[in-house]
This record gives sequence, structure tokens and C-alpha cells, in this order.
Amino acid sequence: MEKLNLPDYRFRIKKVSGSRLLIFDEIRQKNILLTPEEWVRQHILRFLVEEKKYPSGLISIESEVKLNRLMRRYDALVHNRQGKPVLLVECKAPSVKIKQDTFDQILAYNRSIKAAYMLVTNGLKHYCCHINPDSKKFDFLSDIPDYATIAGK
Repeated sequence: MEKLNLPDYRFRIKKVSGSRLLIFDEIRQKNILLTPEEWVRQHILRFLVEEKKYPSGLISIESEVKLNRLMRRYDALVHNRQGKPVLLVECKAPSVKIKQDTFDQILAYNRSIKAAYMLVTNGLKHYCCHINPDSKKFDFLSDIPDYATIAGK
């Protein structure tokens, strides 16, 4: 898999049926098919937990959200200790350029979720923003905030 703009982590990867690979997801506690997008998701989740101190028990992965009578799946969502959504994460494969349609996708999900922070990454570039509750405008951040910074908001 491709080297990402995130720390290197050790993952449990196993080969199954031909060239298919599975990666063990420590949050879901199961093996997941290793695709380029999953490679990014596993790295960003590990980064959030290990470097930014996000509690793994407060992260949900690939749960459904309803959009205009259609069910969609977000990549990851972090809650604060009171159960309020605080960070919505959208992952793309490293080969996918992050463009306006990626931001449109996460914004559509966030209309239902109402997280105060959103993170979009392809593993190479990361865009994190805070939604100003008064003006409803986005403030792009220079870094991904640690859990203590976002949990109280």
C-alpha cells in the first residue's frame, strides 16, 4: 500500500483467497477488506487515537445516515462523552483528489449529524474545519485538533 502523509503504524494484515488482503480494524474488532480507502481510514483512525488522544470507544465507523430518503454511510464519527457528534471524517483513496464534490458529500452528511468539526483526507492531504455556530461559516484549521480541544464544544 501507498505511503501516506501520516505516521507509520503496524497493522495486522493477512492474505486470503488469492491476492485479497484483510486488515484488522481495532475499533470494530474485525478484519476488513484492505482497499486503498480502508488503508487511509485505518491510518487516520490510528492517528486520531494515538496522536490526538481520541477515545476509540467514542468513534463509530461506517454507520448509516439518512439523506433525502436515501441511506448513506459515513466513514467515521467521533462523539464527546455526552454522546454529541463532534467530528465527522470522510476518507478517500490516495489516488482520489479532494475536490468540491468531496466537501459537498461531507456537508450533506453533516446536515443530519451536526458535528462541529469535519475532516476530509485522502491520506496525503488533510482538510479539517470548524463550523462557527453563530455565522455557520467554516474556519479551516492548520492542524487536526486533539480530542480535548473539540470534546467540550
